Amino acid sequence: MFSPLAFPDGAVFYELITHVPPPSHLALSPFDFYREPLAVIAIADGEELNRVTFSKRHSGNAPTIAEQNIRTLDQELEDLRDRFGRALVHRVLIFDHALSKENPVPLPEGLIAIPPPDECKRTTMKTIMCDITSQLLAEMTRLAKSFEAWNFIDSPGQSQSTRQTNGASWGVDDAGSVNKRASQFIPGPQRSSSTSGIPDRHMNRMSMPVAPTKHNSAVSSSNSTPARPSTPVKSGLSNPPTTFDDLTSGMSSGSSTPDRNSRPGAGDHFRSESSDRVSVQGFGPGGLNDRFRAKGKSRVKILMGSLYLQAGRWTDALKELIDGATVAKSINDHIWHGKALELITLCLLLLGWVKVDFQVPSICLPPQDKSTAATYAALEAATPTDAGQPKHIRNLQIILPDLLDRIAGLYSRISAEHLPPLPLAETTIRFSKILSALHLADGKLGERAYEIMIFGKLPSTPLTTSPRLTVVPSRQSIVTFLFRAFPASSSELLTIADRVSILAGIASVLGPLGHHRKKAMVTRELVSVLISGLVEARTRGAADMGIHPAAGLVALNAANGHSNSAVALELGEGDVEQGIEAFLALLCKSYGVVGFDMKKQPADDAISTEDSDTAVIDRIRGQAAARFFGFTSVKLNILRACINFSEALPDFNGVLKFSGDLLRTAGSGVAPGPRKEDASPVITRDEQTRLATNISKTSNLAKRLGLNQLAAEYWDEFFVRGIALEPLPITRIPVPHAKSTLPGAVTARTSQDVNPFIYNPFLKQPDKAADHLLVANEPATFRVTLQNPYDIEVDVESLRLDTSGAEFESNFESTIIGPYRTQILKVSGTPKGPGALKVTGAIIRVRGCRERRFPIFKQPWTPQADVKVKATGLQALETTLASGALVGQPLKVESVALNVIPKQPIVIVKSTTLPQASVMVLEGERQVFSITLQNLSRTTPVDFMLFSFQDSTQGPLQAGINNRDATPAELYEYEYILMRRQGLRRLNKKEPEKRYIAPGGTATFDFEILGKPGLTNAAIQIDYAHLGVPPEEVTDKFHTRQVSLQLTVTVNASVELTRLDILPLSGPVPKPLLSLINLESKVDPSTLADEYCLLSMDLRNAWPNNMEVEMDGEDGIVIEEHVLPGNTSRVIVPLRRIYLEDPHASIPALNPSRQRQFVVSTSKITPDMERSNREAFWMRERILETLTARWKTASGPKRSGYIDLRTIRLSPRMMDALRIDDIGIEISVQDPGQTVGESVKETILVDNFVQVKIGITNRSAKPVYPMLRLMPALCHRPLNVALDFTRKFAWNGTLQQALPLLAAKATTEVEIQAMALCRGEFEIGASVEEYQIWEEPKEKKEDEETQESRQRSDTQTMLNAIIGAKERRIWHSRQPCIIKVVDQD
Repeated sequence: MFSPLAFPDGAVFYELITHVPPPSHLALSPFDFYREPLAVIAIADGEELNRVTFSKRHSGNAPTIAEQNIRTLDQELEDLRDRFGRALVHRVLIFDHALSKENPVPLPEGLIAIPPPDECKRTTMKTIMCDITSQLLAEMTRLAKSFEAWNFIDSPGQSQSTRQTNGASWGVDDAGSVNKRASQFIPGPQRSSSTSGIPDRHMNRMSMPVAPTKHNSAVSSSNSTPARPSTPVKSGLSNPPTTFDDLTSGMSSGSSTPDRNSRPGAGDHFRSESSDRVSVQGFGPGGLNDRFRAKGKSRVKILMGSLYLQAGRWTDALKELIDGATVAKSINDHIWHGKALELITLCLLLLGWVKVDFQVPSICLPPQDKSTAATYAALEAATPTDAGQPKHIRNLQIILPDLLDRIAGLYSRISAEHLPPLPLAETTIRFSKILSALHLADGKLGERAYEIMIFGKLPSTPLTTSPRLTVVPSRQSIVTFLFRAFPASSSELLTIADRVSILAGIASVLGPLGHHRKKAMVTRELVSVLISGLVEARTRGAADMGIHPAAGLVALNAANGHSNSAVALELGEGDVEQGIEAFLALLCKSYGVVGFDMKKQPADDAISTEDSDTAVIDRIRGQAAARFFGFTSVKLNILRACINFSEALPDFNGVLKFSGDLLRTAGSGVAPGPRKEDASPVITRDEQTRLATNISKTSNLAKRLGLNQLAAEYWDEFFVRGIALEPLPITRIPVPHAKSTLPGAVTARTSQDVNPFIYNPFLKQPDKAADHLLVANEPATFRVTLQNPYDIEVDVESLRLDTSGAEFESNFESTIIGPYRTQILKVSGTPKGPGALKVTGAIIRVRGCRERRFPIFKQPWTPQADVKVKATGLQALETTLASGALVGQPLKVESVALNVIPKQPIVIVKSTTLPQASVMVLEGERQVFSITLQNLSRTTPVDFMLFSFQDSTQGPLQAGINNRDATPAELYEYEYILMRRQGLRRLNKKEPEKRYIAPGGTATFDFEILGKPGLTNAAIQIDYAHLGVPPEEVTDKFHTRQVSLQLTVTVNASVELTRLDILPLSGPVPKPLLSLINLESKVDPSTLADEYCLLSMDLRNAWPNNMEVEMDGEDGIVIEEHVLPGNTSRVIVPLRRIYLEDPHASIPALNPSRQRQFVVSTSKITPDMERSNREAFWMRERILETLTARWKTASGPKRSGYIDLRTIRLSPRMMDALRIDDIGIEISVQDPGQTVGESVKETILVDNFVQVKIGITNRSAKPVYPMLRLMPALCHRPLNVALDFTRKFAWNGTLQQALPLLAAKATTEVEIQAMALCRGEFEIGASVEEYQIWEEPKEKKEDEETQESRQRSDTQTMLNAIIGAKERRIWHSRQPCIIKVVDQD
């Protein structure tokens, strides 16, 4: 009857399901015959056949395990036939089972072996399915013949569940049936099979928990076929079980009790009151009996047409359906009329799909009237614009929208027979899908439309919101038609599962049409329905299992052994993973919920989440775009519904995901800065606390069940606001240095390793570059700044640093961040090797959240809306996300760049010979002490050490040096003390020492401290390192560490120089004075006054012990003096008079930097004062070079030291006593009658000529033009009388005369005759004046300049300008010549 040879182009479409359809669906058969399963296929694993015995009870005594298991499978197949007796075909497919060629085990009937994939051919599975289909078509023939014998078929909603359909009831064990596949036989069920009855709990998908099976309610239903069934008063579907109590009562009550209005003897079928009223009316042609029989025949024909349609005989189905539709239309059987038209439409579509010509039946055309005139005109003038579209397809395309609308109108007509809400809504959704497929194919019925209708292949490019006015049917008409299926909230005829399926169908149509907002609205309603059903089902399921409903999620899971959200819906393991999360994610996306990754599609959940800087920035910008899309309050409500839905399932992953999304959506997405941007969330603190607690509890439950991979995503991307390296102790900081700073690289080094006037880089404080240095295998501490803009605490379970570059091992830290604050956490870590190291963020695990990496966002950031959006609706958000355009201020990810240097030693000061690092010294005293250093490192030696010193006197001295108002003499004094009178220094040893400290070893070094005023504290700084090579072989930078010893110094006064004076000598010196100053035998007494002067010093002993002072002068002069405590003693020291070649030479500078530049003096002194200061400076230096003073204690502890003579200051009078002039004048008088060389005090006679000789000596290095002036005068007279000598003293020549040029270092004599005219004492003085300044010849000057290596600068000229221009000088005789004149008699 259903042989495929009759129509080779046909096909059979299988819908594979893993559950028995619910009773509300089975009750629609045979009206919707496709709802009833026709084949039961069991699946077995062939690899398990030879391993273990499946069941010992069913295996029998087979020789091999494989045969035992095959017998077991055969018995199980029989059990399936018993349990599902209404199915037509029962088969067991044994996958991966190849029959043995040696000893093949025969397979019983119904067992089919499928070889492994490598042994399968391309047509293996197709052949097996063809065999099953052949058996199915044969069984359908028997079933169709049984249907042809029926007189009448009830419409849906008229009969109870025990009406004549397809034999036995579904899902019960039938022990009393004889023929399981007899189409007329109805076995007695073991429990009620009412319309609202529940089949076997393990084979049925429900929206509520199942109750345990009751075996005491077996009531056999009648299998008699009444001649005329009656219409029941109340449909069995009118009040389906919606609660657990209804379900239990329905199961315990057995089969339904006949209604009180039912007629006895009618079996389990009932009739309505209207049927009882007309049953006694007349007979004959045209009567109700003929109408009844015609209605029954038409319905049977329509049922047969549906069987032909399912069997692939579409042309035969079309013929049967046209006949049935014609009769149903004539007798106004509107439900079956609509059913026939629906099936005809499907046949026409399928015929068009396989490209079989057909003619649109006239029954499908609308009635001819004014409203349909346009349709008929279009059919008559149907000329396809596309040559590839046949005319019959064009005709079907024209009438299809109106045809579907008429069918829906027939279904929804209100009369005694009406279609239940479920099939009506599903039909509306199917028709809407057909119309939407036609719309998506641009209104053309062709290949594209067939691909969408039959295979569900949607176009790759989704529709936008732009209007499509020329496409028929329009989207508006499709949506209007679709929303007829929207279930009413007060409908009691729909179970929750049916309501969910209807809403899901509506949403599936709206999506491809581009109505995402309407789809989101329907999905929101779908979630609400699911929540109410799931909560009620979980509550009643928990009560049935003996568990309190408040026991939480784990109790229900543990009850059935499920680890996911499959309890409430009685799903198989893993079923809930299919589509639930993607479904809720799509709902959230439609409303613009701020998700974790806005660009991530719901199907990409299996892909591991990337936490790179680029990915995080993309997520932040996607979240920022979503914040300006939609309404925040609506988003929050949607997320709350998703959370409730996930809790009702229960779905751990959904609870975690949507709780995190709710906190993220409620947050501001702001990285607050110093301006205190408002970053508080929009939900209350209680709700935040509830969400955080929910996340924590759910995560703990998932871990207890072994689902360790389930975790929420933390809701703030700006978690880490900064990472900084904690400053190391000053002794641990590695300081970088260039090779040029090594001793030896610079020539000007002293015994203290570093010249105080040469820049010492080892004394500077470590700069910022040193703050980014780490040492291998030494721990470092980082300060991680974390922000929490929410009003709840954040429990950080673990935090470690994320680094790149050199190997780094970070420690784990945990903390609790308080609400709405920024908190700093210290994290330590250890670099394992040298190289560049970059800290790029932190890897943090918050309680209940996934451990992930957070970059560093140091700069404040606030999301900003894109004001140039060129799209509307959801497309606006998608456009913004897809464009990747940067909106607002840029996001910058910070990082901490570090440099890890090789292992370095750690040195400490182990001990010192100074008690408590303090020392007391006297002024001028030097003390020696030692320091012992220890290397704490056990692996790295110290092979480089450099010593630097600091004390309290260096600061004032440096300040004085930097004072621009200081005179050159003061600057020289500051520099001298800083360089030559250092407070601390290392003692130089004769043999070169090796500055090396072995790992764990010690080394001792000696130092000397000098007592000087102002010294209160001092420091010894040792810079050390491990270079690994000799210092001269260092090629790049090296790093040192510092260890220092701070000293407290007390300097007490010893011997002070309180007063000083310089006295000239004149005339003969008494012998006692010569013995006092130790000059008795050292010089000629006659020349003593010209060579020496006396230095008088008052020395005060400020120390409470006796002091012995020793003065060392020139010519081996040593003067000792004993000074009592508190007393002052005067010491006389002879000094040689000083001749200065260039008394006005510029004062030198000890600082090399001042030697190379000229600094203009800001002092306003005159040139005369400048010349005097320079001369005093040079004389003082000559004195200090030749004179030293030492002291030592004569009692008490032995101490010794030097007296600081640099406090000497010379006055002009002292300089006159010390100075030896450039021109020396010697005057002598000789009497021709006397011997030469007599004393000038010898007497001469009156009126006798004498020779006055004047010797002039030029001691300078330059020639002089001298002019001699003689000045005779009377002794012991007032000035006006003494100079009146014209009548008392006569001379031959002139007293003033110009002499020729006196060469350098030359001597000349001038003689003049003179005569005393009266007796008395005369003195002759002389002076030499430079009457012309000598200039060096220009040619010689140019020759000297050309011989120099470089052109002389103008520095000296500028210095000479300070002392003024050269002037003519004058010199006077130091001692006048005294002549005593007596009378001749």
